Amino acid sequence: MALSTFSIKTIESDQTVVDKLTVHSYEMSIYLVELEVNGVSGLVYKGDKPMRFFSSQDVRNAFANCKVLKAQMSHESPYDEMIGNPQSAQKASVLPFSMGQPY
Repeated sequence: MALSTFSIKTIESDQTVVDKLTVHSYEMSIYLVELEVNGVSGLVYKGDKPMRFFSSQDVRNAFANCKVLKAQMSHESPYDEMIGNPQSAQKASVLPFSMGQPY
């Protein structure tokens, strides 16, 4: 699969069909979004840097005009390292992510 970047300006202005949207969750309420569109995968950028989202609602709002076929959230816990244990060999937790707007 080819790697690319996606401009948030393009995503917001088009009605892009997103095959898969992955929200990468990091500590301190920082999220990065990776998209897969027509076999091309890459992070969402704002200018020349990956775009940071500060809540799950920020992600929903940014992609409200898109048709997202599958959405998921990926989170790697730094817990083992935080308490002085060696880095865990566990894979990131991947959970379904709802793109529906709250009422």
